[in-house]
Amino acid sequence: MENKDRNLYRLDELSDYKVASNYSDVRGWKIVDAENRTIGTIDNLWVNKDMKRVVYLDVKADKVLIEDSRNEIHDVIAKENRKEFIYKDGDSHVIIPIGAVNINKDTKTVMANSIGYETFRNTSRYNRQDNFDREYERRVMNSYYPEKDPDSVYYSDDDSFYNRREFDNK
Repeated sequence: MENKDRNLYRLDELSDYKVASNYSDVRGWKIVDAENRTIGTIDNLWVNKDMKRVVYLDVKADKVLIEDSRNEIHDVIAKENRKEFIYKDGDSHVIIPIGAVNINKDTKTVMANSIGYETFRNTSRYNRQDNFDREYERRVMNSYYPEKDPDSVYYSDDDSFYNRREFDNK
């Protein structure tokens, strides 16, 4: 039975959707931070079905980024329950809002110009088999944009995160 509250899906879960012909399919491309340090590889695209837009890039974190963070307790704190988190084996994916990146078609590189390596290193990751939940989204958005309310970032149609329509129905 499908969860009626769910509205985020990996593009590869949606057989009736594809990347629009006027956009690059960035899956498999490298993603770098503002200093051109490798963050990882784009594994998939997270789609908000209601908005009919790609909202997050699903990034498989680079081995070096993971090793830099291994066995550390980080101080990224969820607003509601103020819990710290620790990485578990398999937590190798991170989401990045589509509006936080630029795409270089010539080099097939995605650039997260406003998010630095240390932020990525300290951002909560998830295991692809487990997907992620709303609490994870809030934690990640708070680590990228601590000055913004995570709910306003996620739900605002006007926010630059959602200004790009990146896929079409087949």
